[in-house]
Amino acid sequence: MRTGYRGAVLTVAAVAGAVLLMTASQTAGQSSDYRAPRTSDGVPDLNGIWQAIGTAHWNLQDHAAYEGLAGGGALGAVPPGQGVVVGNDIPYQDWAVTQKQENFDNRLTEDPEAKCYLPGVPRATYLPYPFQIVQGTEKILIAYGYAEAMRTIHMDKDDPEPPPIDSWMGRSHGSWDGETLVVDVQGFNGQAWLDRAGNFHSEALRVEERYTPIGPNAMMYEATLTDDNVFTRPWTIRLPLYRRLEQNARLIEFKCVEFSEELLYGHLRREPR
Repeated sequence: MRTGYRGAVLTVAAVAGAVLLMTASQTAGQSSDYRAPRTSDGVPDLNGIWQAIGTAHWNLQDHAAYEGLAGGGALGAVPPGQGVVVGNDIPYQDWAVTQKQENFDNRLTEDPEAKCYLPGVPRATYLPYPFQIVQGTEKILIAYGYAEAMRTIHMDKDDPEPPPIDSWMGRSHGSWDGETLVVDVQGFNGQAWLDRAGNFHSEALRVEERYTPIGPNAMMYEATLTDDNVFTRPWTIRLPLYRRLEQNARLIEFKCVEFSEELLYGHLRREPR
């Protein structure tokens, strides 16, 4: 009886391993050979509603489970997850390591996401909410479900206009590199975080994003971050994005301002709750 059970387990494991290897092989083939449908302008068609799946919005790096909201039990806990940072190392300067830890310790009140501030780039991409790409010839619009955030990618990367003002989402200029949309983003206000773990950047941040279709309903997202005020070298995150396939899928706005008012202004009450 015991031997039969072990045999069944080994058989299932072998089948599962074969499926994983086959899936990995197919994915690798898609990423190198896949050619996306074209728009009328002859460039890859990225139109649609997309979403990241995973735990990057909690922590970009490998992490074990840890307590979240006090008193929230398992509902407020953070699940374990695999990181999306290439090499799993964020190259902070010495002072920034301390700042990142302070951010983490105070995350429940200081995270800009808790205050319903705009998420910034690249964080907007891997928040646990969908976003929509609307593709034009000279402009590409990305609208995010969270906080009514949106950004325009100006398709004139060869002669970009400098950001007129620093902002949460920065200014984006894009161009095509074969199957890949390459976007240069700069002009940040330096107030956004990169995840709920307190990873952060300054107003000197410059991001190069790469959106590469790897199948009909998936694309690989890469973002290389350069910030000489905070990091010792550029570093990269990489994760897949998936198309939402529900019938009549649409972007639904998460208007979170009303949920942040107590956190932001509760201390101004004449009689605190």
